[in-house]
Amino acid sequence: MTTIDINALALVLAQAAEAEIRPRFRALGKGDIRTKADANDLVTAADEAAERFIKREVTAQFPGVLFIGEESVAADPALLGKLADAELAIVVDPIDGTFNFAAGVPLFGVMAAIVSGGETVGGIIYDPMGDDFVMAEKGGGAWQTGDHRPAVRLKTRGAAPLEAMTGMASTSFIDRERRARILSNLAKVAFVSNYRCAAHEYRTFAGGNLHYLMYNKLMPWDHLAGTLIVQEAGAYAARFDGSAYKPHHVEGGLLVAPDRESWEMLRREVFVD
Repeated sequence: MTTIDINALALVLAQAAEAEIRPRFRALGKGDIRTKADANDLVTAADEAAERFIKREVTAQFPGVLFIGEESVAADPALLGKLADAELAIVVDPIDGTFNFAAGVPLFGVMAAIVSGGETVGGIIYDPMGDDFVMAEKGGGAWQTGDHRPAVRLKTRGAAPLEAMTGMASTSFIDRERRARILSNLAKVAFVSNYRCAAHEYRTFAGGNLHYLMYNKLMPWDHLAGTLIVQEAGAYAARFDGSAYKPHHVEGGLLVAPDRESWEMLRREVFVD
């Protein structure tokens, strides 16, 4: 059976960024940006070129592995259904934060998750602008490395009273009535924001700078790598019903907190049904 060297996979992400992403940043042509589902759901020539680069390298280096990329699934939606039963898969978001990238905002990342037997066992978030990685393997902790610096083990922030909590919440895919309740309840916490880039939100949480993350829509390329990384850094993460988040889940919401007690408080007081 093919095995995945996470460091080799990380290098592929960095090479894709160097070849296909950074040269196009703030240099996209008129025809290089298109909409998908709506005006806020964008794809650029850089997304597509980077995914082609990564897929080519993954296929060559890890033969037989199922490759699932955001843009590949956009072209062939049936591909996503293969993830649940895959023996070994690599799930890639070539540019997470495409809206920012297209707008010339340097807040985007390249993400990859390794899935084995229905579990996420590896996760990588690469920052093309900072040229460094946040990465984790199941049971091995979460680490920040790259840019010629020694690896640093990451640890999430400790618990805090509700009124002192700071975090990130994405309410875009929640029905209007529930969104209104959640937005009202967020007045109970100290701070809420949204980078429009899960890659950097997960990195910020894993680095000990936030108390919570909340998402409703769960596409695997957006959340598998980051969830494993924050868990390996010490976080408690679960779907809104309290169940574990698995690679095949695309709904049910996700809430991340420093520990289970904080998770339950946030679920009860803020992120209500």
